[in-house]
Amino acid sequence: MTTADRASALARAIGECQTCDEVSCDELLALVEQELGHSRILDSPQDHGDLQCLALAPKIILHIIAGNTAMAGIQSLIRGLLLGSHNRVKLPSTDLPDLLSFIEALPANLKKLVEVNNELPDEWLRSSQAVIVFGSDGTIQHFRQRTRPGQIFIAHGHRISFTVIFDDKNKDAAQLAARDVSLFDQQGCLSPHDIYVATGEHTDALQFAAELAQEMQHFNQHCPRSKLSAAENAAITTLRDSYDFRQANDPSVKLWTSEGCTDWTVIYEKEPQFAVSPLNRVVFVKELPKSMDLTQALFLVRPHLSSITVHPFREEHFTPLLYLGASRICPLGKAQQPSLFWHQDGLGPLSPLVRWMDIG
Repeated sequence: MTTADRASALARAIGECQTCDEVSCDELLALVEQELGHSRILDSPQDHGDLQCLALAPKIILHIIAGNTAMAGIQSLIRGLLLGSHNRVKLPSTDLPDLLSFIEALPANLKKLVEVNNELPDEWLRSSQAVIVFGSDGTIQHFRQRTRPGQIFIAHGHRISFTVIFDDKNKDAAQLAARDVSLFDQQGCLSPHDIYVATGEHTDALQFAAELAQEMQHFNQHCPRSKLSAAENAAITTLRDSYDFRQANDPSVKLWTSEGCTDWTVIYEKEPQFAVSPLNRVVFVKELPKSMDLTQALFLVRPHLSSITVHPFREEHFTPLLYLGASRICPLGKAQQPSLFWHQDGLGPLSPLVRWMDIG
């Protein structure tokens, strides 16, 4: 199959996937051109300065997928298929129904390029030319030590995200934020842990927290959270108890919770220091410092920043946030919908996977 053939077949499969946004064949070919310089450079040598160049995709790519990264796994597989590689997908023990459904929707000529296993045969790791790992920092380190020299190793480790709201004139921010926080139960790196709210004519952090609690409840009614383990429930209950005690003695703290269950939790505290959520729809609302500088508040988590969602999405709002360490800034409500062209963790979607042959 040529790159154009694969792009056409992939576009049809993506269109049948409920988890994915539709993408056209032309958009997939544009991704190849943007990343590699020419849409046909994987098929035959193309002019590159005073040379001709051929992009060589890995014969075999191993994708090691974490239990909280179904969408990331789908995107990683799409990239591998677009390159024309054979793809081995190591699933978590719990499976990932959305990823498996996508694979089932693939046409036969692409499906034959995919193998799936809940285990990881030694031969898979040994014979793959590229290894892509999604997981905790410990998981990343484990597989980094097991790869051999010459293998391409791409790691997507622990990441966290947050939101900044500068103005809510249209009163839609709470609804958008509830969606960003609640989708996928906050399991992925794109889910906001904290929401910083600037005090202004149309915004107040405490008022926003109350509005967010209402929207979290509304979202939960039509999209219930997944069932949790005893340990996950206990982590939320313990956190709630500590903030319940604090709000009884500290006016700068307030707590909103789902009634009779741990389905969602909103915690307001004036203190801007970043708080890491225990996940599963637990979110902190904080006041944005008047200086608009979050450098100190984010000091401990900056190495792990992924996305910053901003509302309203205006240049004067997101420009001060460009150098905090995140690899993506996007509008509120779009946290969970990264572009096919996005640079996950600052890496190109295709370019890190290819080797180059120069002719001339």
